[in-house]
Amino acid sequence: MLDGAKITVIIPAYNEAERLPKVLERMPDFVDEVIVVDDGSSDGTYQVAGEFSRKDGRIKAIRLERNCGKGCAMREGIRHSSGDVVVFMDADGQHKPEEIIKLVTPILSGDADLVIGARKVEEAGKRPFHRRLSNIITTRLIRLKLRQYVYDTQSGFRAYRREFLPEIESERYEVETEMLLKAAKMGARIREVPVSMIYDAAREGRFGARDVFRFLKAYFKF
Repeated sequence: MLDGAKITVIIPAYNEAERLPKVLERMPDFVDEVIVVDDGSSDGTYQVAGEFSRKDGRIKAIRLERNCGKGCAMREGIRHSSGDVVVFMDADGQHKPEEIIKLVTPILSGDADLVIGARKVEEAGKRPFHRRLSNIITTRLIRLKLRQYVYDTQSGFRAYRREFLPEIESERYEVETEMLLKAAKMGARIREVPVSMIYDAAREGRFGARDVFRFLKAYFKF
């Protein structure tokens, strides 16, 4: 526990058998519960998570029989979680476990209900042009709807006070948009903290044109 609060970290994972160990090995001691949700991977992701769970009682490995998307995996993770503060992070090593403390501290101090890890400009600038463009457009649309300035609306590195953890309906990458909009409607105090991002160009292929349409659907729905 940290300041009397139970901390849960949820990690949706799809074909991350190679990268996942580096994330789990660096999980801070103050984290009470780590839930790895294998989203129907075709590699050894679930087996890797299972090996860690046998060595570290904080870690739970859950497997979805088919690949249903990041939102689906996050929803399943929430269902098995019990923390007062719930942190979401990716399994591919782009987020540093050591920086979880940056996300949970404003919540524990009573200054925020949702904390977003805002990625550095220089790291975002390494991304392909079409990804940077889509991110600029989606971010400006969300700011307009929120009537609030949020620098990195699409960051998946976030912490929620449990009372402001919205019910997830989305299946895939539009989940970040859905959860942000819903939390804002619930009255969550939103804060951002700067975090590092270890950029990997090989991961960019997972986001495509269909995800843009899913974003627009979520934007107008929620």
